[in-house]
Amino acid sequence: MGRTIFLTPDIITFLEGEGNYTFIYTNAGKRYLVSKTLKSLAELLANNFIRVHKSYLVNSDYVVERMEDDRMLKMACGKEVIVSRRKIKEITGILDHTNRRISA
Repeated sequence: MGRTIFLTPDIITFLEGEGNYTFIYTNAGKRYLVSKTLKSLAELLANNFIRVHKSYLVNSDYVVERMEDDRMLKMACGKEVIVSRRKIKEITGILDHTNRRISA
């Protein structure tokens, strides 16, 4: 739309890739479209961003719930993100060690 908005990584909840474009979702519930691949953006972000699926990169700080036998992640913004079957064990291990929250 002819404008540039700068986002800091700490407000990004997750990113959704669609071909050469990526949607960036923020903790304020906003969604931005950028003309960069998910892979190129993943290289710019810190370790708390985890590739959980070929189309999703999540900020582990915003994961509030693991559902459906860890196949789905609920984000703080209310959106749900799918975890690929191949990555369930890896993602579960990462989240168990990085989230310092009490689980119920």
